[in-house]
Amino acid sequence: MLIKAAAAALRQVLSPALRGILLKSLALTIGLLIAVWFGLTRLIQAFQASHHISADYPFLDTLAFFLAGAGLFVALAYVMPAVSILVAGFFLDDVAEIVERTDFPAEPQGRALPFGEAMWSAVRFAGLALLVNLVALILVFVPGVNLIAFFGANAYLLGREYFELAAGRFRPLAEARAMREHFGFTVILAGCLLAGLMVIPIVNLVTPLFGVALMVHLHKGLERRAALSGPGPSARLPHGP
Repeated sequence: MLIKAAAAALRQVLSPALRGILLKSLALTIGLLIAVWFGLTRLIQAFQASHHISADYPFLDTLAFFLAGAGLFVALAYVMPAVSILVAGFFLDDVAEIVERTDFPAEPQGRALPFGEAMWSAVRFAGLALLVNLVALILVFVPGVNLIAFFGANAYLLGREYFELAAGRFRPLAEARAMREHFGFTVILAGCLLAGLMVIPIVNLVTPLFGVALMVHLHKGLERRAALSGPGPSARLPHGP
């Protein structure tokens, strides 16, 4: 089911129907990353200006400049999950409506989440993702632990947020959460896929749209599985808006 959903999501992201949203998503993602980069460089410059050791050892300025560039590049990789969640919340309904209309035309369409509700949820989880990834960044010099922390935390956070955003178009948040918990293993596998895409330069820029399309398909597939599985927590969830 996950492979089929991923293939359908990739096809959707590259389709003409989503081309306009893709361009806007790329612009917003790049804009947010530039803003983060600008803010971090200003902080580094302010720190250097307040410490005068480089006056006696000029080579430290060159070393700091080099490390700041390389370090910021690494730091942005850890900021990317939070940025992705923000962008997904912003374009959620536009993408979901196109995917539902083109791939599930005979089924009821989801209701658009109130913009404030969708963005508040995205901001809340983006803040959590940023905090978790800052902890993972601190562990960057601990081999193995850092990699496990990054993928484990982001697989859970990205799977949880993207799935609940997609499922929230069809059911209250509490029921979307119950469904996500019931199919937790599948949702985390989808989160692993998204976390893997986060570390691939350029590809990670399209992760917000891919993630929304992926979870729309995954939610539909799990909804059908729940209907066929008999009584259970998610089988009792209402279908349709």
